[in-house]
Amino acid sequence: MYLAQRLKGISPSATLQLTAKAKLLKKEGFRVVNFAAGEPDFDTPFPIKEAAIKAIQEGFTKYTPESGIIELKEAICKKFKKDNFLHYLPDQIVVSCGAKHSLYNCLQVLVNPNDEVIIISPYWLSYPEMVRLASGTPKILPTYQQDDFKIDFNNLKKLINKNTKIIIINSPSNPTGAIYSKEELEQVAEIAIKNDLLVLSDEIYEKLIYDSNKHISIASLNKEIHDRTITVNGVSKTYSMTGWRIGYIGAPLMIAKAVAILQGHSTSNPASISQKAALAALNMDDSDLKSFIDEFAARRDCLVENLQKIPEISLFKPKGAFYVFVNISKLKISPAEFAAKILEKEYVALIPAESFGSDEHVRLSFATSKEEIIEGVKRIKKFISTL
Repeated sequence: MYLAQRLKGISPSATLQLTAKAKLLKKEGFRVVNFAAGEPDFDTPFPIKEAAIKAIQEGFTKYTPESGIIELKEAICKKFKKDNFLHYLPDQIVVSCGAKHSLYNCLQVLVNPNDEVIIISPYWLSYPEMVRLASGTPKILPTYQQDDFKIDFNNLKKLINKNTKIIIINSPSNPTGAIYSKEELEQVAEIAIKNDLLVLSDEIYEKLIYDSNKHISIASLNKEIHDRTITVNGVSKTYSMTGWRIGYIGAPLMIAKAVAILQGHSTSNPASISQKAALAALNMDDSDLKSFIDEFAARRDCLVENLQKIPEISLFKPKGAFYVFVNISKLKISPAEFAAKILEKEYVALIPAESFGSDEHVRLSFATSKEEIIEGVKRIKKFISTL
């Protein structure tokens, strides 16, 4: 058998592999502390599940329009306007099978061979692979822990050439938890406009913001950047709905129509029942999310406080999302080897950061209880003492 050339050089997802291995060990009876999961451990809120049950009972189990039901698209427009000061019409909205699917669709309809896409490192591990699958070339812009993982704009300008087409931004960031300020986004927007670039803005963690930090959508800054930005979001992280698989974009009409056509010939519509559940999620009051976010903030503080007691490592205190990016370079062991050995010896699952563009870090998710966090850090400290 011969596989398509486009799959050559595409790596499997390290997060999914590690999470699956941790689940298997747990099933075999080992007490695994799981810092690998990229999903909230809370249950989906009851009103959302109730809406899905009602949809099933009422027979809402058939095909829907390929880009999503009109009620959901209207709710997304309202959400964008209320939360992000973005003005989209329903025709500019496409609902897909998760934000990952939304990102993949966008790159498929925008990227041609030889097109270059700028990706800020550390990055979510699927961005470069998605660009390659679209026959494009990922161009990596490094950022560093000592600079709070913020963009060096001189280096950004140096990366741009006649083949550059898109800049991908992710704020709050997976894996670092960094957030871009309004001033930083204004610089990205100025560069994009000046060089006739598109911006693909992944905002899936927008509600998971801590302390006095704020999320700003780059497309809200002015009309020029709005008209060249695709805003990507979804319900997975905010409403603990990872398995429901609903993401969406707000985009210029031409791009939204192209994504809808592509989707019509690939997955067709997202699950009808999940769309009704997502509609219920978007109709929830933000006050319903406060306890959820407060718990994540407390877990973050617990994890950071305990990790800071280990002198051999350093970390960046995240301002958003639910990950802590830990520098292990002093240990003289690769992240991949560290992750493999600590899972084998101490049953702690975490993600090596080579797939995120760093050979110095591991990523720990605090989407687990404080009790598990404390136990997990004890095991990490014990493991480090053996190196």
